[in-house]
Amino acid sequence: MMVATRETLRSGLYRPGVLAMIAAVLSAGLLMAGGTFVAMRQLEYNESQEMNAQGERFLARLEQLFGQLRESLDDLEAQPLRSCDDEMIATLQQVTSNYRFVYEAAFMDATRVCSNRPRQDGLSMVRAPDIEGPTYSYWLNTTTEPDENRAALMLGRGNFRVATSRGHLTDMVDLSPGSSLLVVLDHGTRAIPVLGTALTWPPTAPWPPQTGDALQVTQTHLIYRMPTDNPEYQLMLITPRNGMHIPPGWWWLVPACLLAGAIVGFLVLLLVRQRQSLDAELHGAIRRGELQVLYQPIFDLDSRNCVGAEALLRWRRPDGSLTSPDLFIPMAENTGQIRQMTDFVLQRLLEQLGQLLRANPQLYISVNLAACDVMVPRIGQVMARLLTLHRVAARQIAFEVTERGLIDVVVARENLQALRDVGHQVLIDDFGTGYCSLAYLQTLPVDCLKIDKSFIDALGHDAASSGVAPHIIHMAQALDLKVIAEGIELESQARLLSSEGVKFGQGWLFAHALSAVQFIELITRGRRLVGRRMDDEA
Repeated sequence: MMVATRETLRSGLYRPGVLAMIAAVLSAGLLMAGGTFVAMRQLEYNESQEMNAQGERFLARLEQLFGQLRESLDDLEAQPLRSCDDEMIATLQQVTSNYRFVYEAAFMDATRVCSNRPRQDGLSMVRAPDIEGPTYSYWLNTTTEPDENRAALMLGRGNFRVATSRGHLTDMVDLSPGSSLLVVLDHGTRAIPVLGTALTWPPTAPWPPQTGDALQVTQTHLIYRMPTDNPEYQLMLITPRNGMHIPPGWWWLVPACLLAGAIVGFLVLLLVRQRQSLDAELHGAIRRGELQVLYQPIFDLDSRNCVGAEALLRWRRPDGSLTSPDLFIPMAENTGQIRQMTDFVLQRLLEQLGQLLRANPQLYISVNLAACDVMVPRIGQVMARLLTLHRVAARQIAFEVTERGLIDVVVARENLQALRDVGHQVLIDDFGTGYCSLAYLQTLPVDCLKIDKSFIDALGHDAASSGVAPHIIHMAQALDLKVIAEGIELESQARLLSSEGVKFGQGWLFAHALSAVQFIELITRGRRLVGRRMDDEA
């Protein structure tokens, strides 16, 4: 039931229209998600840049304001008057005239308070200062009323007090809606809002700990900590973050992503249709007999005698063109046609070379097995029937498996051992290009390792892989395994491999892939002639 359901689902998903739609939706979704992420990052960056600039601007203006308040206090402290009289009031008025940001100046002694302005509860002379410094004392947020002509920040030195109005502060520090300018005291446990919206302090959700960065970002606020010379307090500018909206210039993202998704879907549609067309063509090729088996001879490197061959499957189209095995073999594995193709190769080679193999018991032909055949015992049953029919010994048919085909080593070991038990040889093809470790190799029922052509090509060069082939050879010798070198094209390669102890090789140096007729002729008439010709050419 589950198998039927899985096959139904697979066939449904394999429809070109469905796959194209899925590809279009996924690609458009991924592009939109990626674009939105980039847009949000850009928005955060713009917010951070704006906040940094605003914080630096505020700090410069506040330093200017505090500097005037301190200078005015220094002037008052330096003059000799120390009593509340008309001359003192005139002096206080002169100070407010000289300093732009001083809204009110006052003198207080044990009995009286005099100011340049009539008393309107402008200055709070009674409560203790919020910050007590060695020279100056600070009163913060001395009024919360919206009247801009009321004192909002006061500094004191000795008996003198000077204050700036809320209007002066708002002129200096133009806060955006919802923002707050605070002075944080007592190591971050208390904050006094100087301007803007009052915030609960300590906050219900903890602010991030102070770091070396002036700007810190939370999910809801941007926090700019302004450096001060006094470690007892810290100026902090807090502003709410902009809503998570796409910047206006980014609205082109949606149609662009939809268009890109449609293009991807169209390309997938073409690819799937082409693949299905190739799949149907391959199915017809098996039925029409367009597949053919060629044989790549394997030679003894010392005697140069042919000892066997590797069976290769080729697809020749009616127009004479060849389709690469790298294209149709993986497709056949995905669609399940590879089993039919393997059976075709086994049947065809025994039909073509059965008589040759019976006449030459030392000769063998190797056949490549796909991963699906390594994982099940089916191939042994097919082979037994064919060997009986053609009266060929099991030792004359070898099976090549790739490291990548050993999906489950335990299962593969059992099935390969079953083939080996009846007399078949087992070869590891393209060794060194997969992931078969030495530990697995020692436990697998293997007779021979085939070294991949890429490592043979590197021999005698300074390439990083030039030492791989000798390493594989020595490892195989330690495990008492035969070695076949693939892709030998130069006589120098053959001699070097022979000197390293490699017994067998195949490649264009000896012969190209041959038809059955050509291979039979090689064995019956020209086996030794080929070896002598190669020696003469060297």
